[in-house]
Amino acid sequence: MRFTKMHGLGNDYVYVNCFEEEIADRSALAIQVADRHLGIGSDGLICIGPSVRADFTMDMYNADGSRSQMCGNGVRCVGKYVYDNGLTEKTTVTVESGGEIKILQLDVQDWKVQSVRVNLGRPILRPDLIPIDAGGELFVDQPITVLGQRYEVTCVSMGNPHAVVFVQHLDRVDLPVLGPAFEHHPLFPERVNTEFVQVLDRQTLKMRVWERGSGETLACGTGAAASAVAAILNGLCDNVVTVQLLGGDLEIEWDRDDTGFVYQTGPAVTVFTGEYYG
Repeated sequence: MRFTKMHGLGNDYVYVNCFEEEIADRSALAIQVADRHLGIGSDGLICIGPSVRADFTMDMYNADGSRSQMCGNGVRCVGKYVYDNGLTEKTTVTVESGGEIKILQLDVQDWKVQSVRVNLGRPILRPDLIPIDAGGELFVDQPITVLGQRYEVTCVSMGNPHAVVFVQHLDRVDLPVLGPAFEHHPLFPERVNTEFVQVLDRQTLKMRVWERGSGETLACGTGAAASAVAAILNGLCDNVVTVQLLGGDLEIEWDRDDTGFVYQTGPAVTVFTGEYYG
């Protein structure tokens, strides 16, 4: 099987062109290729294929083989892959993932995509749709207890569920302990991605993320978007914000008063291509 290793701010996936490759069990393959000792090494697997509703489809699996609906870093790399490999000549590309269609604007320099601006759509804020086992129209700055400690949490879905926790000192967060506890908390029936966020100023957030099914990653595009939305809902930042992640920076804009769409701009990088015989 031919593959390409790509990353967005260090959030890395194995990409397979499923116009040409057939994969019998994508979930099992994701577990195999994600292994950083016995496989290729990645946060998961993304399969690129045809769509009847968009230019392409993105079928995404986490490192534990579970399926994910959306990945901001992943979809940016899909945009780079399809353009750089001649699957499209367009610089505006639509990608279907998890039943939703995302619109990508490709920044092309010297015939290669350097960065991608993604319209991630409108954030989902109703608890029953995120989903959260809670009532009401919003879940903003609400207390929950994790490992015996109270945390104020704001929940947002950007096609996948996120719990955002604002902290004073990001470097003091014990993410390997807290991350799994949040992920498997009974409040979240489909598990949850958890972002711990420190507000640096009204234009800058600093974030670490625990992704369901993958653990801590260097970046999470939808998590950065969810964090920005949560910060705006809590009155902590403006509608255009830079989110600093371990792997680098993303720019997030929430056009809250007009279309309601959330836009994300960031890099996409090809690491290497190869053949997998596992």
